[in-house]
Amino acid sequence: MIVDAVIEQLGSQGDGVTADGVFVPFTLPGEHVRISPIGHRAVLEDLTKPAETRVPPVCQHFRSCGGCGLQHASDDFLATWKRELVQRSMAARGFNAFDLRPTVTVPAASRRRVTLTGRRNKKGAVLGFHAAASDQIVPINECMVADPMIVAAIPKLVELIEQGGSRKGEIRLTITASDAGLDVAGTGGKPIEGPMYGYLVAVAATADLARLCWNGDEVVTRRPPEQVLGKARVIPSPGGFLQPTREGAWRLTEAMREAVEDAKTVADLFSGCGTFSLPLAEAAEVHAVEFEEEALAALDQGWRMAESLRQITTERRDLMHRPLMVHDLNRFGAVVFDPPRGGARNQAEQLANSEVPRIGAVSCNPATFARDARILVDGGYRLDWILPVDQFRWSAHVELAAAFSRP
Repeated sequence: MIVDAVIEQLGSQGDGVTADGVFVPFTLPGEHVRISPIGHRAVLEDLTKPAETRVPPVCQHFRSCGGCGLQHASDDFLATWKRELVQRSMAARGFNAFDLRPTVTVPAASRRRVTLTGRRNKKGAVLGFHAAASDQIVPINECMVADPMIVAAIPKLVELIEQGGSRKGEIRLTITASDAGLDVAGTGGKPIEGPMYGYLVAVAATADLARLCWNGDEVVTRRPPEQVLGKARVIPSPGGFLQPTREGAWRLTEAMREAVEDAKTVADLFSGCGTFSLPLAEAAEVHAVEFEEEALAALDQGWRMAESLRQITTERRDLMHRPLMVHDLNRFGAVVFDPPRGGARNQAEQLANSEVPRIGAVSCNPATFARDARILVDGGYRLDWILPVDQFRWSAHVELAAAFSRP
């Protein structure tokens, strides 16, 4: 059954929503549409009145690859909408008057890390993204968000799937662009035995990869796949966490510099391989706390090889279950924390009882950030400002940086 409807708003996942609460992908507020409802969702059959904020999609794979869901929306609309997502999450926790800055949007074709999925088939192999809510792999030959270096390597990486994959299982390739070339980490492929090792080394050479890892083992490093973090150069662990774009990492770093002001001692919690620790060490002594041992090792090595940085100490600790306690926190002039999507409730509770003068926060989930912010403010902190950062163009995701101070 096809019915007429009007899209009233955009839901938090980027789908249009009708007055009856039906979610319609690829639509925008104010649009008149014809849809085929299936429960609380619907298929867009026809667009009878488009919104002024609608623009032509820039990629041939839009609506099929399962990646970008909002290429039909203008940049101005998306920047405003993502700012409103943050505002709504904060309002749900009682924040109604605070400094919410305009959204910073990274350029297109700037994603330095993507994860592609591959599988062998009768004709050879496919490599691309899963279609939305499907195990079907949509092969791609262009991507408007990925670094062009990654897109250019896709034909060679398809050959890697042909030789290293099977028809029974999928291979996931985490591909990171570095100044030295691509850093590729494959999982789910055939074991490295017999002629497989030689083939992998040959592919790394013909594809001019900087490093190739396979099923957790390093096959070959032809050039160190370094990433620049402030004045330091770091080699992240294969597939380890890294901010997805250089522009986004720089914007978040500058926000953390502003948040800590002139603090001489800083604790960087959930530090990863040093995205914030290393730049902050240009002006302050830093204590970096992280659970992933390989990330801490990369951070430490980067610090030791850099010049003109102040002392960085590291500590391996599961902050989700063993947060830094009040007596430890009070040693620092500022604290920075960048937790996973689940937020840092336990750590926020300790911070709320501390005397740390300034706190900088980074989050990829406005809802859990708002929860943690409520804990800090209820503990006596003031929320100074929030900066939304759109590192995932044409998606419903939004990151943010924020600053707190104790009056």
